[in-house]
Amino acid sequence: MPAPRRVEIRKQNRLFNDFFKIDEVVVAHERQDGTMSPDRRRLVFERGDAAAVLLLNLDNKSVVLVDQFKVPTLIGRLRDDRTTTNGWITEPVAGMVEPNETPEATAIRETMEETGYQIRDLKLISMFFSSPGGTSERIFLYFAEVREADRVGKGGGIDDEDVSVLQMPVAELFDRLAKGAIDDPKLTIAAYWLRNYLK
Repeated sequence: MPAPRRVEIRKQNRLFNDFFKIDEVVVAHERQDGTMSPDRRRLVFERGDAAAVLLLNLDNKSVVLVDQFKVPTLIGRLRDDRTTTNGWITEPVAGMVEPNETPEATAIRETMEETGYQIRDLKLISMFFSSPGGTSERIFLYFAEVREADRVGKGGGIDDEDVSVLQMPVAELFDRLAKGAIDDPKLTIAAYWLRNYLK
């Protein structure tokens, strides 16, 4: 990877401050030839960091996933089919890192809230930007092994969340991966990692 070059942030201003945030940033950066770029105005979707966990149930050789309705998923699919009502997506456990919380603590908390499984030993698979052209969100993706005895809560999410817990056989996960039938990037990355891990 190339070494970082000079960057100058001229202005940073929050334009929208709700559940999601949008920042206006005026920035100049050192170009490939060593000169500075002109000032450029960019909008950044400031979401914060998230943590996700792929759970492997050792008792039934399945991955523990969650399925839930998400409006952005529906809106994206409407571009292909104006009649669809499919806004559900199957993904690993995931949630936003709260202020003063580590990504590891988020992973443990979200796993209990969404699936009811108590986890201890987390292995970091990767940290990556979800969509660096528009958002500053980073995802910390973890792996943990569980057994049925570790399911000490009911799961299903909290407040108005409506989370279904799925046990997908590892063979089915790898079959979907081979067919390009996974539409969540966290799950795709985790499935490739798991395939190598199990070798």
